[in-house]
Amino acid sequence: MKRIKRWTALALSAALSAGVLAGCGQTETVSVLPVCAGSDVTTFDPAYLSTNADNTVAGSLYEGLMRLTCSTSGDTTVVEGMAKSVDMDENFDGTVTYTFHLRNARWSDGQEVTADDFVYAWQRLVNPLTYSPNAALLSSVKGYSAVRAGGEPDQLAVTAKNDSTLEVVLTGKYDWFLTEVCTSPATSPLRQDVVQSLKENAQAAEQSAGENAQPLKWWYDPTQLVTNGAYLVSDYQPGEAMDLARSDSYHGRVGNDGLRFLFADSVEDAWALYDAGTVDFTYALPQAQMETLVSEGQTLTPQLSTYTVLFNGEQQPFDDPAVRRALTLAVDRQTLAALAGGTAQAAEGLVPYGVPGDGEQDFRTTGGDLLYSSAEDYQNNCAQAKGLLAESNYDDRYQLEYLYVDEGPAAEIAKALTGQWKTVLGVRVQTRAVTEKEMSTALKTGDYALAGVCKTALMNDAEAFLCPFTSKSSENVVGYANGAYDTLLNIIDSASDPVARLACLHDAEALLLQDAAVCPLYTNSTAWKLREGWSGLCRDARGWFSFTGVCAVSG
Repeated sequence: MKRIKRWTALALSAALSAGVLAGCGQTETVSVLPVCAGSDVTTFDPAYLSTNADNTVAGSLYEGLMRLTCSTSGDTTVVEGMAKSVDMDENFDGTVTYTFHLRNARWSDGQEVTADDFVYAWQRLVNPLTYSPNAALLSSVKGYSAVRAGGEPDQLAVTAKNDSTLEVVLTGKYDWFLTEVCTSPATSPLRQDVVQSLKENAQAAEQSAGENAQPLKWWYDPTQLVTNGAYLVSDYQPGEAMDLARSDSYHGRVGNDGLRFLFADSVEDAWALYDAGTVDFTYALPQAQMETLVSEGQTLTPQLSTYTVLFNGEQQPFDDPAVRRALTLAVDRQTLAALAGGTAQAAEGLVPYGVPGDGEQDFRTTGGDLLYSSAEDYQNNCAQAKGLLAESNYDDRYQLEYLYVDEGPAAEIAKALTGQWKTVLGVRVQTRAVTEKEMSTALKTGDYALAGVCKTALMNDAEAFLCPFTSKSSENVVGYANGAYDTLLNIIDSASDPVARLACLHDAEALLLQDAAVCPLYTNSTAWKLREGWSGLCRDARGWFSFTGVCAVSG
């Protein structure tokens, strides 16, 4: 067994925390930060987090093994959270063991945070009966596949050696495990006794409300939550506002005395709150505001998502790669990106800009344009598309339908996209707007032909965008199967050489798009505003924010 010490206790986090606090300036005044991070949260349960607002609030209430912090220069760094230190062991069978030594931290009711709290939370997250959208975060943990296939949750290789020692065994060497998995609010600890007690309270409240009472979640009254993070919910008015107070039980330093969340149904409403001085932070900015920033020469932040067409490769005619390739080549991405707004750009691959690559260059920059979407290429692409379709198994008897969720520019995109297919190839496709739930059901059951979706990743790594398309992945809703692709992803899982791993990731993306398993359309950028007078904001590249280090800057 090769033993490697990867993370040292306290040294880095103490240095960074000191820098952040020094940059804030010391003040005795009470400072509550008013923010608008979007609409009301949909859940306070870490297992079900889905929106940026969900993750932002949950990340304020709970803390995982690792956490994000920011230096005075604004650089984001991963440091120890509930873990005081971490050891990594590379085992002879190719697995990797992480041993987390927990700090002396307390829940908000004074009880100790233990390794069993992580075991319970992680087993619950992976359990298929939980139906968590975040279960795949733990796909690298040994035993994950067995649990997802119906095995017992304790098959997940997460063990409490004692109250302060947590052992996790991974199936390979995943350098992003600490920085992406262990920082996600979804992998925060939970107390089993607290969840059970609150469930009983919810059931009692339902019964007292009478026959027509709506079912209540265990977290229905968030002021009763027992949490281990920097804040507690002191007041909650659904759909309107929520107040978080600094927790006296939190182990670290907090730059402010609390947070006040105001909810807005649209980015325009959120901006109006900021413009009126009602809040000092807002996300995201309206399109017009972001386009103004671009015109002023400011660089926006890439969003880790790509709006993409999914082909159902298990149905005719999309079981024929030539048909998929023809429709992909016939897409005018420049036109679609223009319809999506001034901050959108034509997709150059499935993996968007902003994902780490080689050194200071990100993955997309080093990978280049795999779709050849420039105006100069488009005429040649159309000629190739016509030839491919003529040689394929496609004919006019197919009645094709394109599904999309009617949000933002999706309806315009659907109309323009199907118009391009008709003009270039003579392929007629009907469009149909569906709800998010209907879209999810259609993809899971395979009851669709084409679908426009925003492909995101649970982790800021190219592998997270690519692994859902392996033949054995439960997320492979397009039915893609290519042995060479599977082999590349297996090599990536066990690669010890980062250069070789990156090369395989680029090869895998190129193969996926060569087979036209999916058709990326465009990517987008985003921006936010923190009013002058505050400092220390931290943002996870996946889209949520940490306000723990934000403090009022003294004059």
